Amino acid sequence: MARYPQRVQLIDVGPRDGLQNEKSPVPAAVKIELTHRLQDAGLTEIEVTSFVSPKWVPQMGDNAEVMAGLARKAGVRYSVLTPNLKGYEAAVASQPDEIVVFGAASEAFSQRNINCSIAESIERFAPVVAAAKAAGIAVRGAMSCTVGCPYEGEIAPSRVAYLAELMKGIGVERVDVADTIGVGTPIKVQKALEATLQYFSVDQVSGHFHDTYGQALPNTLASLEMGIWNFQSSIAGLGGCPYAKGATGNVATEDLVYMLQGMGIETGIDLDKLVDAGIYISDFLQRKPNSRVAVALMNKRAG
Repeated sequence: MARYPQRVQLIDVGPRDGLQNEKSPVPAAVKIELTHRLQDAGLTEIEVTSFVSPKWVPQMGDNAEVMAGLARKAGVRYSVLTPNLKGYEAAVASQPDEIVVFGAASEAFSQRNINCSIAESIERFAPVVAAAKAAGIAVRGAMSCTVGCPYEGEIAPSRVAYLAELMKGIGVERVDVADTIGVGTPIKVQKALEATLQYFSVDQVSGHFHDTYGQALPNTLASLEMGIWNFQSSIAGLGGCPYAKGATGNVATEDLVYMLQGMGIETGIDLDKLVDAGIYISDFLQRKPNSRVAVALMNKRAG
């Protein structure tokens, strides 16, 4: 029988990754309240917003207002996405605990997503990472399309290793291995993780899985079997990828916590409060949570 980690650390990316592609504006007050509900439920890492041009991501145009409005809780790490030095300089004024830079294991995806090659994206991020580290701000690297790409198809583990090596080379402290379009299966995910572990320790690697084909939880289990104990998820299963047609959202935090608790793995998260946070944002968006656990518990409460 596989030996699983005794504890798992979750990063909820709902306020940023989950909401950024919503077509209708979500007020800053709602984003702030969602973040507060997540931290009250026991989340100690939350990806709050991104400092990108509002021309490209209008939903995140209130980034400074959201960060300023947070009632920060001791022991909680608040992270923000920064695409370049200009974004970092805007972000640093809001005092994030961690900044996130992002690259793709697919050249085609990198070109479509941020209009440059993988190598060029790393050159762009190098001064951002250096500035953050000089300021005592933690740095995480998001590695997208580590299993499949909407333009290139299947991604070879060697491409993942290439990106991980570049991230390590500029001083990124930990990385996310993301199945951006949700096409991964357990063995493919394990190969992507193995490639990443050539350059980062097991404590510096997190899994970020989308549920397009219902594989997010099996992929999480496969990662746990390798000793991975950091994962990203999104409250109510919010999110998707604007560059990946048909890609559904991240794995729902509620579903992930339910599975982990059922395995006897500690998360430090109150599932009932978590479900309430998911209901809160889903009600605002006028839809049901994209979480089987949340829907089941809602029905149970109603019954």
